[in-house]
Amino acid sequence: MRTRRFRLASVGLSAVCLLAASLTGCSKSSGAGSDSNVSLRMTVWSSDKSQTALFDSIATAYEKSHPGIKSITFDYIPIGNYTTALTTQIASSNPPDMAWILERDAPDFVSSGALVNLTPTLQKTADYQYGDLAPAATKLWQKGDQLYAYPFSTSPFGMFYNKDLLKQAGVSQTPDQLAAAGQWTWQNAEAMAAQVAAHTDKQGLVVRDWDYKTWIELASIWRGWGADPWSADGKTCQFDSPQMQAAMTFLHNAIFNDKALPGPGHSADFFAGESAMTVTQISRASLLAKHPFDWGIVPLPSGPAGASQVVGQAGIGVMTKGAHKQQAADFLAYFSSAANTAQLARYFPPARTSQLTTSTLATANSLLTAQQLQDVVINGIKTGSVLPSHTNSAKIAQLVQSALDPMWTPGANVNDVLAGVCTAIKPALSQ
Repeated sequence: MRTRRFRLASVGLSAVCLLAASLTGCSKSSGAGSDSNVSLRMTVWSSDKSQTALFDSIATAYEKSHPGIKSITFDYIPIGNYTTALTTQIASSNPPDMAWILERDAPDFVSSGALVNLTPTLQKTADYQYGDLAPAATKLWQKGDQLYAYPFSTSPFGMFYNKDLLKQAGVSQTPDQLAAAGQWTWQNAEAMAAQVAAHTDKQGLVVRDWDYKTWIELASIWRGWGADPWSADGKTCQFDSPQMQAAMTFLHNAIFNDKALPGPGHSADFFAGESAMTVTQISRASLLAKHPFDWGIVPLPSGPAGASQVVGQAGIGVMTKGAHKQQAADFLAYFSSAANTAQLARYFPPARTSQLTTSTLATANSLLTAQQLQDVVINGIKTGSVLPSHTNSAKIAQLVQSALDPMWTPGANVNDVLAGVCTAIKPALSQ
């Protein structure tokens, strides 16, 4: 058993166009496959050696008990062009058998017919405990009452903070102290970040993976104002809503007036000690295994609309274009069994209700205390809402990014920019 890794170049077509093309007969595979000497392949975006070693160990155990499976490999594709590269593969003559799928792409994949219905296989698998899957975690991956991808990672966002850096800047109360006092708000977090930037040579607050491009990461801030980019049915743009205007005005002031966040063209890695706080998913906690500073983590701050937690998700689906659909579904049932999701919980918070306990999660992740696991992980999964998603996700993402670019300059008219975003995406929302 080995983990193969390769890098695929981006292509000119949008992901949604490629996905559509993949369903029009580009693949010559019948999907039937044989029952013996089967090689399975799953695309992933993680190249973390400890994670891939765990994947390999699960696959090796499966191969030993299933002699008809010759090999199971995990192909690495960088996250930056993951969906484009995946859909290119699906449209080719050699699609993967299984794939990780981002939550923002879930509507396209689930509705298009690109994924195999997993419910029959999971329900008939002995001891799978299909009813243990949390409804909140599976909702995004369902069509009707059928499940088309297993939500292998349901990862809440939280606020990591560097206690040493906050102390150096003269911050009197840490985020956990403010949280205990019911005063953990975005306003207080922003003031704390500005103080660090003003009194040290480090940055205050970083929204990890945003970098003025991946705008969807800002949902961790918007939701505190009760804002979302579009209505629940996906048909109406809400970038120009009063809630979004207030949230983005707060963010703009934090960047350009108070210097609480690094401006465009500047970056800082919290995990390297370069910022006092970062908003990111709980799955990044493994980066602190050899941390050089004292740290903590708390839920996302409250905004004017109250506390609003955000969850990032990723699903694993079986491709309808794959050559070995049933064998892939059977392996996925094993990969997502209760025993294996308990192991995977070290990196990927589980979708199983029975495993959302401090004792189970503490066994998998010793970096976090029982209180942190309860406050950030368990409560986050139970009460949080998943990052925004929509059909036409690739096209909409590009349109929003382009329309938001004028926002990231001093003196920008926030409301005008947001109105421009709605003008740009309205046609795509209706498609």
